[in-house]
Amino acid sequence: MKFDVYCDEAFPDLLTSQNPNADYLMIGSLWLPSDLRAQAKERIAELREKHSVWGEIKWTKVSPSKIDFYLDLVDMFFGFGDAMRFRCIAVNHANVNMAHHEDDHELGFYKFYYQVLHHWILHNNTYRIFCDMKSNRDPQRFGKLRKVLSNANLDAEVECVQALPSREVVLIQLADLLLGAAGSRLNRTLRVGSAKEAVVHKIEERLGRQIAPTWQNERKFNVFKINLRGGW
Repeated sequence: MKFDVYCDEAFPDLLTSQNPNADYLMIGSLWLPSDLRAQAKERIAELREKHSVWGEIKWTKVSPSKIDFYLDLVDMFFGFGDAMRFRCIAVNHANVNMAHHEDDHELGFYKFYYQVLHHWILHNNTYRIFCDMKSNRDPQRFGKLRKVLSNANLDAEVECVQALPSREVVLIQLADLLLGAAGSRLNRTLRVGSAKEAVVHKIEERLGRQIAPTWQNERKFNVFKINLRGGW
């Protein structure tokens, strides 16, 4: 079976910042069968028409004037059931030892990218992975990520790991929205009574629980809080 995966990140500067404004670096991924892509894009287009919202879908653009649109996007995501899934990793920057990553922050970042993807790549499937375009010191980062994922998943095919501008890819934008909600809950940045809080509450209402770290086998909204300190 063929799958598309759409990825985005939040707070990537935490690995280099001297004045961090959050605890957790977040990398998120939206997974769906490739033959569902057109239907998902059509459904989002219908919601745009319904609410007259035409700009880029982003967590930072959630506002009272657009709240109904964003709440409907959440319902759309859940309406696809397990056919459309979200997985993210939360990395506490305070626990990252860059000596384990050759003192290379960029390398460390893509090792965490690998972690969010590798565990959901299953045997006998084909995957196309699309990441938000990012300026890298090493221009081969995405190619190397594909190679490492392929070597670690010999019974699956990782067809590509490709960088695309998020403003042109609506499903990367949807990943940004879901990641923003997860990151705001884990980083405790929600403002009471805000439109963003309403989106988070909508997700939690549909989940039947608060957004929090989950077990690996959680299918719909998976949050992997990586333990970098060891122990149980």
